[in-house]
Amino acid sequence: MTPRADIGVFGGSGFEEFLAGGVEVRLETPYGETSGPITIAEIGRHSVAFLPRHGRGHRLPPHAIPYRANVWAMKQLGVERIFAPCAAGSLDPAVVPGAIVLVDQFVDRTSGRAHTFFDGPGATHVAGADPYCGALRAALLSVGKAQDLDIHPTGTMVIVEGPRFSTRAESNWYRTAGWQVINMTGYPEVILAREQEICYATIALITDYDTGVADDPGAKAVTADQVIAEFSANLQRLRDLLMTTITQLPERAAEDPCAQALRGAIL
Repeated sequence: MTPRADIGVFGGSGFEEFLAGGVEVRLETPYGETSGPITIAEIGRHSVAFLPRHGRGHRLPPHAIPYRANVWAMKQLGVERIFAPCAAGSLDPAVVPGAIVLVDQFVDRTSGRAHTFFDGPGATHVAGADPYCGALRAALLSVGKAQDLDIHPTGTMVIVEGPRFSTRAESNWYRTAGWQVINMTGYPEVILAREQEICYATIALITDYDTGVADDPGAKAVTADQVIAEFSANLQRLRDLLMTTITQLPERAAEDPCAQALRGAIL
């Protein structure tokens, strides 16, 4: 029998291991294979399912991640809430490398990704106004402050297709629009979770200033090596934030709005 889990964690770049001594499972989905095996282990009174979204060895680029298979598998395991740590660039000089942003809004600049479970017949329109779970963000913020982290309670994340980084013109455009964070994997994961009525919170660990963020035409372009190095330097703080938050997390409230995302959405 496949073990069950009530909490899910998607690992991002540089975050491919999280749970020790767990059970590995592989699930078949209508959307193909997941990014890799899912590890399930206990944290406090919660059963937690961990899946690195890029797969082991970071084999999947952002545009090739099987987002639908990954989220579907979490739902099949019984997951009700997902934490989604990711590496992200800063578009705001006040959001420094090493900081954590609890994203509350996103702007989708991806293209060609399968981004819904509802391909018809019929139409289902989930609300996107508040895509990230307020209860999970509040729990993370409380723990982050107690751990004296540089943690931002809100922020808008623009999600780009990748795998390339931004041009200086694009970076300047995003910054001028007032957005704080840039990333390549945040969409469609967040909306797919909403379609499955799963609470979802992004934990954006800032690894760099995006190209042009400081209005300096001579600023160095971001590199993949720089991203991984900064993420690795802050990995233990991120682990501690997640572990403590999960340990302290109460049961999901029956009236949680994420759990009711499909009410009134199906035509």
